[in-house]
Amino acid sequence: MSFNSFVFLCIFLPGMVIGYFLLPKKMKNFYLLIGSILFYIWGDDKGLPVLFFSILFNYIFGLAIYGLRKKEGENGRGAKWIVFLAVLFNLGLLGVYKYTSFILHNFQKLFHTSFNPVEIILPLGISFFTFQGISYVIDVYREEGRQGRSIVQKNLFDFALYIGMFPQLTAGPIIRYHTVREALSNREHTIGKLALGFERFIIGLSKKVILSGTVGEVASKIMESDYTIMGSSLAWLGAVCYTFEIYYDFSGYSDMAIGLGKMFGFDFEENFHYPYISCSITEFWRRWHISLSSWFKDYLYIPLGGNRKGNVYRNLAIVFLATGIWHGAAWGFVIWGMWHGAFMLAERWFRNMKWHIPVVVKWFYTMLVVTFGWVLFRIVDLRQTWHYFKIMFHVSRPEFVGFSVWYYLDAKMICILVICFLSMIPWKQWWKNIDQWEERRGILWIKRIFLLTLLLISMMFLMNGTYSPAIYAQF
Repeated sequence: MSFNSFVFLCIFLPGMVIGYFLLPKKMKNFYLLIGSILFYIWGDDKGLPVLFFSILFNYIFGLAIYGLRKKEGENGRGAKWIVFLAVLFNLGLLGVYKYTSFILHNFQKLFHTSFNPVEIILPLGISFFTFQGISYVIDVYREEGRQGRSIVQKNLFDFALYIGMFPQLTAGPIIRYHTVREALSNREHTIGKLALGFERFIIGLSKKVILSGTVGEVASKIMESDYTIMGSSLAWLGAVCYTFEIYYDFSGYSDMAIGLGKMFGFDFEENFHYPYISCSITEFWRRWHISLSSWFKDYLYIPLGGNRKGNVYRNLAIVFLATGIWHGAAWGFVIWGMWHGAFMLAERWFRNMKWHIPVVVKWFYTMLVVTFGWVLFRIVDLRQTWHYFKIMFHVSRPEFVGFSVWYYLDAKMICILVICFLSMIPWKQWWKNIDQWEERRGILWIKRIFLLTLLLISMMFLMNGTYSPAIYAQF
């Protein structure tokens, strides 16, 4: 079940909200957990045992670390071994389901074997709930080592809700336990917070359905077409459309997840902060998929030594290699991660050189790197990606062009592209005294009418378009 499906919008969400607010406080978590299980079953009933397995074992690991820390103190080795086993379990679970087929397929190609690799179905959201499990057990170990502090969750149902809560279960953001720990047992429910949640959800839905859905349809038609009859301008249009598609798809999904969290009393942290205004790849990764970037920083980059110990460039290279691998079991994702890592390393190398480069030039460079990276990410197959790049730069020229760029750039498409460009800019942050201006009664009514209009337009787009699940749900 996706957030932009009619089943979710017209049946599941209204039922969950009404039932949730009618129930007493002590029943709310259990009701939300049951709803989350039903949500997951609708999308992937075969993956449910894997989710339960992950929840149960990470819960046991957390309790074991807690008990050993209390018994052994800070210098005990038993808790460290449990952390090691917990991380190994989670990575093993992710590796078996996500990378077994990829490894066997490459083994077959390398050694020319004749066996048929087993196709393993990827459980929905496994990349997200395994990373939440890893962060939980490590945080329990770290916090138990501090005198008088403890974050271990002893209630199995509350822990299951943390891992399997439906707003963030299938496509993130990656929720850190300490950010929702208090809310799991005691959170505020108000009409104002519910309204803010609906507002954020509508904005995310419109991003996903109106913007991402429209440009995504064009991107798919171009990037999945016959490259032998494609012109350079059409290849560039496909790349630009996909650059907008993946941003508005994933940021829209994150907005919906944050909004749903607010409806049920949780305050999830932001996952995007206008990444397409970045003037370097380093800045881009501070603004893009923030929950994943901070996860790799805290649980991989800093333990490797970070900026202080060892080879900083090696540490960064490992992080971006892991980032590429996390996104998918294909060489295209690996190269995509290394592509971004290479520019991060280059920027760090040239950081001390006092070059006065105009902001526009830095922004243009960043967007070129990001756009080329998205071509790698979208096509995945390296041979096809290379062919696509050659078309973009006129290295490969077709004898005749099947479709001109104007076949896709009609008035509607041009309008959507303009809105995509304008919406990636943080106008609200640059507008002084915007908060006081928004509080005016007339402006509040305009805002409400605008949101209602967005919701109606989104529903019309859903009725007239084709259903498209969140891009990051496949990871």
